[in-house]
Amino acid sequence: MKIIAANAIPASVNVEKTLKIANDADLAELAASGALEGVARLELEFPKFTDGRAYSQALLLRRRYKFTGDIRATGDVLIDQLVHMQRSGFTSAVLAEGVDPAAAERQFERFAAFYQGDVLEPRPLFAREAA
Repeated sequence: MKIIAANAIPASVNVEKTLKIANDADLAELAASGALEGVARLELEFPKFTDGRAYSQALLLRRRYKFTGDIRATGDVLIDQLVHMQRSGFTSAVLAEGVDPAAAERQFERFAAFYQGDVLEPRPLFAREAA
């Protein structure tokens, strides 16, 4: 997962291929209308760290709607959420103001494996070991 400090967002972002999706957006309607076609990055907002709707959106975008581009977490992104974000389908995150990017990177070293399946590896541990 690409970690971006809050103050390190470049001024020249390619807005044409970026789509910001509201937390209450109907993903089925977006996909049916073709709004996701040709989009390189989707930005999902965490208005506050207790609002987890973007996790569900990322999972649906990856599994059901087969989106393969960058899914970026924005808003109130804290370091203890990053591992779960990655497992839900996020590929980049803009950290909340004042969060240390080095500390955020260390989060991924703490957890080497998981029993449950996720977007990256859908098989649970017992199925991976049996294969």
